[in-house]
Amino acid sequence: MIIVDTALEKRHQENNPVRVAIVGAGYMGRGVALQIVSAFRGMKLVAVSNRTVATAAVAYRQAGIQDVAVVETVGQLENAIASDKFSITDDALLLCQAEGIDAIIEATGEIEFGARVTLKAIEHGKHVILMNAELDATVGPLLKIFADRAGVIMTNADGDQPGVVMNLLRFVRTIGYHPVLAGNIKGLQDHYRTPATQKGFAERNKQKPKMVTSFADGTKISMEMAVVANATGFKTGTRGMFGPRCKHVTEAIDLFPKDLMLNGGLVDYVLGAEPGPGVFVIGYNEDPIKQQYANYFKMGDGPFYVFYVPYHLPHLEVPITVARAVLFRDAAVAPLGSPVCDVIAAAKRDLKCGHVLDGIGGFDCYGMIENSDTTRKENFLPMGLVEDCRLKRDVSKDEVIQYQDVDLPQGRLCDRLRKEQDDIFTIKAPSRER
Repeated sequence: MIIVDTALEKRHQENNPVRVAIVGAGYMGRGVALQIVSAFRGMKLVAVSNRTVATAAVAYRQAGIQDVAVVETVGQLENAIASDKFSITDDALLLCQAEGIDAIIEATGEIEFGARVTLKAIEHGKHVILMNAELDATVGPLLKIFADRAGVIMTNADGDQPGVVMNLLRFVRTIGYHPVLAGNIKGLQDHYRTPATQKGFAERNKQKPKMVTSFADGTKISMEMAVVANATGFKTGTRGMFGPRCKHVTEAIDLFPKDLMLNGGLVDYVLGAEPGPGVFVIGYNEDPIKQQYANYFKMGDGPFYVFYVPYHLPHLEVPITVARAVLFRDAAVAPLGSPVCDVIAAAKRDLKCGHVLDGIGGFDCYGMIENSDTTRKENFLPMGLVEDCRLKRDVSKDEVIQYQDVDLPQGRLCDRLRKEQDDIFTIKAPSRER
């Protein structure tokens, strides 16, 4: 951040702001818009798109900007940018195509739509910041290949758990400790939560019931930790992660299998721990002199040490990710290469043949992280592809759904991308019925 704020101040003094656009003006998208406008000198929010254009206007109005132009063509948007005006639209692809925009923040949380936006932005040379762990966990490794070919950065965001974990992990590695576990601090996990059980919480917090259901039922944390796994090479020690309960995160040292931590690293979480909601990294160092110093500074006896951040602030930190990508070509979180972990779908209840599944945060399925080699060998259906699939057989509660259990919707981009990703990163896996 020290480097980023200095670089942004320089852009401000030169009257050459980083120009960014947001796709998706929901709760988080509006928060990011407010943060860019109110707090980040050297950066300008030139456009916001939302499927309901009036909501895009709210994002600006909440940030104190009343004078916005509704644009319907790339030319209109480019003219507005050249005239130093702010724009709103219901066509996200305009933002991806227009000259004068350095980066796109994808903040919809939608997989099919998010994939279309990301591909179009990459095609037109835009850096892409994903506030969309669901998309990243499903086809992120393939999108990273496309971004590399185009010479742009595709990254998940600072502030949300994957970004905070990766920043902490890089810090731990930089100071000479070997990261062996990347973890999340979670307050609640109940696979059987639904939009009905979460309706009140959603209303109180001005969020959508399906979104907060995905937080409660374990899908979101699985998506987030799959993103971290793909960025680190760490695996899950068991399907769904261990998730031990504890009072304080510093107890985590003794709660995970040390042989697995030392054999390539783990992604996992602790449940109900203070300080939450934050993240932690377990680092390893067996040097006896460094252990003396660590003990002096109240870090423990070693050789395992817990480092933690007691909060995550998604909308406040996302602009930092934009600056890192545009000014330093540095990704906060991006896949290393081949997928390491996936999120697979299990039934929340008994489901009948012919039933059409309702997707992430719904009444039908919850997501669990699984190692990618197992996902492929068992032909498990990724949670990110569940929506609108039709069951070809009865599925029992808690049963994991396989590709052969469903008919996929016709013509979806996300299915094509997932197949391409699987074909590029090949393992021995059964054939799929498409």
